[in-house]
Amino acid sequence: MGMLSRLTGMNSTKQPTDDILLVHAMLLMAGADGVIEDEEISTVHAFVSCLSEFKNQNFGQLVEEARKMMRRYPSVKESVAALGYLSTPALKHKAFVLAADIAMSSGDVDETEDQLLETMQRLMEIDDRTVQTIIWALHQKYAR
Repeated sequence: MGMLSRLTGMNSTKQPTDDILLVHAMLLMAGADGVIEDEEISTVHAFVSCLSEFKNQNFGQLVEEARKMMRRYPSVKESVAALGYLSTPALKHKAFVLAADIAMSSGDVDETEDQLLETMQRLMEIDDRTVQTIIWALHQKYAR
């Protein structure tokens, strides 16, 4: 929440767009430890460049819009609630897949990332069976 909205009680009524929310989900996971390092931004950029909905979009602008949206919340961790604004169940599943993929791409999922995934599952109302299927498929992707 910015200074003007805090002091005036006025909040933006503009809902974030699905593409910004997908980037937000990936950034949340990349920064689950409290810091988004350059390598993690590069990972998110690689994911974004592979998705058709981001074709011809400026990555820097997408990240800036996602960060603006994050600032509407008292903390980054609380900004996970914004994922509830995704417009369809399919996009909620996609956001979960992308976040889990980001977490697993480092080779080791820590407790903070695991807790964030559980929070995302709950807020986006994704059933356990779907989550198990997603995690199984990603586990196969990263198997050695």
